[in-house]
Amino acid sequence: MPVTLASHLPRTASNDGVIDAARKVIGKTLIDAQESVGEVILTVEREAIADVCRALRDTPGLEYQQLMEIAGVDYPERPDRFDVNYCLLSLTKNRRIIVKVTTDEATPVPTVTGLWPVAGWLEREVFDMYGVAFSGNADLRRILTDYGFEGYPFRKDFPLTGYVEMRYSEAEKRVVYEPVSLPQDFRTFDFLMPWEGPEYRLPGDEKAEPQAPGAPTPAPATGQPPKVEAKPASDAAKRDKPYAMDNEERGRRGAKEADTAARKSSKQKAESEVSKPEAGPVPKPKSSGRRRPGGGPA
Repeated sequence: MPVTLASHLPRTASNDGVIDAARKVIGKTLIDAQESVGEVILTVEREAIADVCRALRDTPGLEYQQLMEIAGVDYPERPDRFDVNYCLLSLTKNRRIIVKVTTDEATPVPTVTGLWPVAGWLEREVFDMYGVAFSGNADLRRILTDYGFEGYPFRKDFPLTGYVEMRYSEAEKRVVYEPVSLPQDFRTFDFLMPWEGPEYRLPGDEKAEPQAPGAPTPAPATGQPPKVEAKPASDAAKRDKPYAMDNEERGRRGAKEADTAARKSSKQKAESEVSKPEAGPVPKPKSSGRRRPGGGPA
């Protein structure tokens, strides 16, 4: 008999009583507690972050065993401009909680690597992006930016130009540093409206132009296509009308290929006529003079 599921979502425990239980074990270090969009958010004192996380992990009924993420947020207008958010997951209850502390540019936050070793990488990321220091982290190095990078990207307080950029040089077979530039080499803009028609001329457009009365009739086409005379274009014309230059080049190549094919065909025809034998009487086979027993020649 088929089983009908009540919901495709995993079963989660309710957050009812979580704030009261957390307030009981955390005590005076809890600054604020609220529930928003189905998640409990606790704001605690900065120096007590390690003790708070240990209590949330080890207290029966709470059991937030896993540290999922450490996320930084920057509010430049505040004295304590940075929020450091610890996202915890309860594997037994299947519910989440966020623990938040605040700090400034100079005051470090105690590390939680003693509770979760993975916090070493997560704290390095917050330090690299925001400049928040973590006291007790034995390997607080940059993890995303380059060696010797100055500043912190998520503060958005650095200039976009005037510094150096890094790239791999195929010629020198190493990483090189160059002044920051904004090249536009591969961007050719054509601002013509497609429904108004292009301004450049394509091969064959002259056939559609009306001729003035009394103009001479063009000569009939011969077997060999006419050669296209390309006028030298200046650098400005090449830059402004790249498609016209492409079509002129295409016309020159087509005329050259047709001329080569015609010469090759004429040469092959001449060679075939020279190698053809002259017509004449077919020689008769010579007899050896011997005769077979039946009387005919051997």
